[in-house]
Amino acid sequence: MTERYYAGVYWPARLESAEECARRSVAFFRLLAQCDEIYARWFEQGDSLEEALQREFTPDVGTFLRYFQCEENQLGKDGFSLGAWTGHAEAGRGGMVQLTCGDASGAYPNSCVLYLPRADVEPEGARVLTAPVLVRVLRAMVLAWEPLFGVIATHEFRRALRPARDPRGFAGWLTYVARARGDVPPLPPPVRAEPVEDKGTVMILAPERLSASNPEHLALGRRVQEVLDAKGLLRPVLS
Repeated sequence: MTERYYAGVYWPARLESAEECARRSVAFFRLLAQCDEIYARWFEQGDSLEEALQREFTPDVGTFLRYFQCEENQLGKDGFSLGAWTGHAEAGRGGMVQLTCGDASGAYPNSCVLYLPRADVEPEGARVLTAPVLVRVLRAMVLAWEPLFGVIATHEFRRALRPARDPRGFAGWLTYVARARGDVPPLPPPVRAEPVEDKGTVMILAPERLSASNPEHLALGRRVQEVLDAKGLLRPVLS
């Protein structure tokens, strides 16, 4: 079975208004559109494929304000949610975003998750699932949302590195930690680290995609994770 990659960033309770979340959303979709052509068009989710394909939207402040002011996109006293997709009807060719932002209670953990094209789908998967493109994707997410932790990996890789109920972060193919968590120590080769302006550090564990089916990839992930754990850089986002 083909592993499906995702990019996710996570941050603790942070009260933000609809206007603030709309501004961050605009920044995120604008930066994401610069990463690859599949992120140029976005659609609201619908009850059917036909309905959703008629719900294309322009990612501007007015659009996101309208979404966040709708009761169905509001979470409790504060916080907002949004689901969007790229309109690629063919399975695995596009992407989907699930967003939760503005929550100050901790009841709805703030996050932005982007589901990436399938690795076995041409040409999108081969083009997007490369380290240079995904560094830009993760940078876009960091600059827009200012998270504490971010990762690009597969669910299978995550399960191989952490028990199901372990709330700590893990070492994925690409891993991000905010500067506020501490300095990133020296890491074993072939890991490469890059700063994201003054926000934090992206670590690229290997040039090629890391897979849970490859024992060498898992061993590398565990080595890096041990180093980061020792410095407390992967502690739970809500702690």
